[in-house]
Amino acid sequence: MDDLDALLNRCDKNQKRLKKWLKDQELVAYRLYDRDMPEFPLAIDRYADGLHVQVFERKRPVTDEQLDKLRDALLQHFQLEPLQLGFKTRKRQRGLDQYEKLALDAPSFEVSEYGLSFEVNLHRYLDTGLFLDHRQTRKMVREQSQGKSLLNLFAYTGSFTTYAAAGGASRSLTVDMSKTYQAWSQRNLEINGLASAQHQMLQTDVLAFLADRQQKLTFDLIVLDPPSFSNSKRMHNTFDVQRDQVDLLRNTLRFLAPGGQLIFSNNRQGFSLDEQLLNEANFEEITEQTVPMDFARYRPHRCWKVTR
Repeated sequence: MDDLDALLNRCDKNQKRLKKWLKDQELVAYRLYDRDMPEFPLAIDRYADGLHVQVFERKRPVTDEQLDKLRDALLQHFQLEPLQLGFKTRKRQRGLDQYEKLALDAPSFEVSEYGLSFEVNLHRYLDTGLFLDHRQTRKMVREQSQGKSLLNLFAYTGSFTTYAAAGGASRSLTVDMSKTYQAWSQRNLEINGLASAQHQMLQTDVLAFLADRQQKLTFDLIVLDPPSFSNSKRMHNTFDVQRDQVDLLRNTLRFLAPGGQLIFSNNRQGFSLDEQLLNEANFEEITEQTVPMDFARYRPHRCWKVTR
């Protein structure tokens, strides 16, 4: 990671290549650089006037000195203040150990996306609050939401809920275990003037909610975007999306109304759909439709449209 000019030149080249597309799409949050060069194993995302940088671990770990030089080069090249640069090192360990210490007092700010606004934070949490790779999927949900009900599972900060509400959804239930993220979801609705009694939040273990046979609710649209792996202390067991997909999808399909649609996605590298599920519902892979142009270099997720 010594020839930083090469990295900065590539960022400038990518920015120029994306410029017209970004203007046409009216986007201010996008992936600028995605491990384009092997010697720079980084993902750089632009969030309006800020940058969020992830450094991926390699066999030869990046030294603290190299990281400091990289930070300084990015700050100078993009003319940023320190709080405008979120910088995280992703390691092979799972969970909180993936990231270096976070700045708990860093301020949040808003970015716009297809006419909606979302709160993001470059420093305080493990991720920013808005997963940019599902931009197209969110747009798809908005286009299909008029007069329909939505169940948003593993909802994170509720961006799918905000899109559905903007698209005229009749009601929604947003389910996530985190009190912090549920409050964030509510703020995203409020920012866009979409908060109402029809859009409910439920803070609970999603897997326990889905497995509860007393639940009789059904929804026209369901968004299921689970983590690849979770060992949260608030869950009874660990969760692995490859290992546990059959029970997860069977339980989720119980909530799907007749004629409804489930959007199932995950970012597990090497994920393969269990063939048992093909006898339970119709699975149409729509990954190519949901991966946006700025994420074309490395497929960030796989996505299916599921109907019965």
